[in-house]
Amino acid sequence: MNETLRPSPVSPSPQATAVPGRRHRPGRAVLALLLSSHPAPALAVSALITVLAVAAGRGTPGSCLVALAVLTGQLSVGWSNDCIDIARDRAAERRDKPLVAGTVRVRTVAVAACSALALCVPLSLANGPAAGAAHLAGVAAAWSYNLGVKRTPLSWLPYALAFGLLPAFVTLALPGRPWPTTTLVAAGALLGVGAHFTNVLPDIEADLAAGVRGLPQRLGRRRTRTVAALTLLAASAVLVLGPPGPPDATGWTGLAVTGALAVAVCLPLRSASDSRLPFLATLALAGTDIVLLLLSGVSLG
Repeated sequence: MNETLRPSPVSPSPQATAVPGRRHRPGRAVLALLLSSHPAPALAVSALITVLAVAAGRGTPGSCLVALAVLTGQLSVGWSNDCIDIARDRAAERRDKPLVAGTVRVRTVAVAACSALALCVPLSLANGPAAGAAHLAGVAAAWSYNLGVKRTPLSWLPYALAFGLLPAFVTLALPGRPWPTTTLVAAGALLGVGAHFTNVLPDIEADLAAGVRGLPQRLGRRRTRTVAALTLLAASAVLVLGPPGPPDATGWTGLAVTGALAVAVCLPLRSASDSRLPFLATLALAGTDIVLLLLSGVSLG
């Protein structure tokens, strides 16, 4: 669910497009394929949910199933994003995109996306029908974003659904299939919305030029920055203040740290308005929230 565009005042050069029949070195093509998957968010989300599964008591086999299911789902989303956006990325001369640079073929990435999705289905259902359905619903939401929801005012909704359902994937596989606490679902959904806004932030002007008018693009850079900070802060606040009883010192400390990080990552970066640091810092904030959740000892279900 990660898309990026950068504006370019010139038309794409012949070198900026993949040339049919171009020879690809196997090692270089494999690396290019991995880079097309948006590896940073794919690995970060997979790792965080796996940690949550371990903390919930899934054990090694169960946690490995969770890891593989989430990873294949994330890979399918990343690869499909680059395939669907290839024309716009070429128009913007996104030479950092392997498909635009011609180091991997569109067909190869498309096959990889479909293969990852095909693997994701049995891996998800192997965690139980209810848990599998929850995860696949989140993956479907992510694909819907790539397929066009990102162009609408509801662009935030797939992120909210996908992130909000991830805790359900963990808890519904536990004995008794408990639904995750409202606190956990709400925090996940808010974190997802914040990730959407920080992900889009560097590319708002280019997206508007390409006709992409999701909610952040309609709000503009300054208001998007504000909404991102507020939703990320709200996610941490829900984790700390949502459970019964007053927060302890760990909770208040965690809220102060994540609150400062939420504000800091959304401050204007005058020297690099297209920096990906806000989104990467959002992933770090998500990790901090997971640690905060585990230290608090709050029940997941």
